[in-house]
Amino acid sequence: MQLDELEERLVPFLRTMLEDPFAKVAGATMAPGHAGFAYLFDVRSEGKLLRYWMRLPPPNVKLEGTADVLRQVTVLNALEGTDVPHCPVVWSGDDPQWFGRPYFVVERMGGDVFRDTYLRDFDAGQRRDVARQAMAALAGVHRVDWQTRCHYLGEFWGFEFDITRWDRFYERAAEPQRLALQPRIKQLLLDSIPNDTRIGLYHGDFQFGNMIVSPAGKLDAIIDWELCGIGAVLNDVGWICAFNEPDAWASNRATAEVATAAELEALYREAWGGDPGNINWFKALALYKFSIIAGFNLMLHRRGKREDPNWEETALSIEPSMEYALKALGG
Repeated sequence: MQLDELEERLVPFLRTMLEDPFAKVAGATMAPGHAGFAYLFDVRSEGKLLRYWMRLPPPNVKLEGTADVLRQVTVLNALEGTDVPHCPVVWSGDDPQWFGRPYFVVERMGGDVFRDTYLRDFDAGQRRDVARQAMAALAGVHRVDWQTRCHYLGEFWGFEFDITRWDRFYERAAEPQRLALQPRIKQLLLDSIPNDTRIGLYHGDFQFGNMIVSPAGKLDAIIDWELCGIGAVLNDVGWICAFNEPDAWASNRATAEVATAAELEALYREAWGGDPGNINWFKALALYKFSIIAGFNLMLHRRGKREDPNWEETALSIEPSMEYALKALGG
């Protein structure tokens, strides 16, 4: 949706929702990041400046998976009343009269995402405290009563599905020689599926880049829930640990300056209050997934289907990530 059309649609929507016939949109822009059709806009109403973030699905697509924005609404509403920092939903719905598709709106937070140069504004002690807050919040996500609050998300599809669903992406990856260990790692994952892990609500892309932190070092919100689902909650722990495992990457990652994988694992165990299970298996699964994703996105970039030169550098970590996954599985 073009910004001029969005602003035109926002005016009657906001005047209705705010019950203010004189509310004015002060400006609308595309939101930064990879959230797709996400927008920032300000509203002047009754002498106040209100600031919002809105998510729409892409046009003319089937409203399922990441395009089903009401999945995120389900999670954000399920977090109400918990200690998990999140952005409460202000408005949401699927009435096409407003934007022609489902939508949800949250208030904008005053901090910033905890990555790149922003995290370097904090000293080592503050970064460690953000890591502690993050893993405590993650344990809170995993304690949500999903069976009564998250029906909309469906059920767990099983471990085998989560391992094999990446096959079609692997088959289309650029530089397949970098993924030479894929068959071996896939088989090891299938042969060692954990049978004692907790099933519950998971974020799906839990990393420091999906957290808003205030300038004072307070975790204000976990954001970007489009990959959320019901499954093994240790998927989230394995994912953030994998992204902060120095030996799994070709170059240093800035977020490793916050906490290493070992430190994050220890913080989660502390927050959970016991042994959560075999985190190593989920770390291996995370590295396996991301290596295939990197190869696939590199293919899209090189073919001009989704240009993003960052995948050229990221692809350099495919081999060390696969080698670490193999080692984590005892292969």
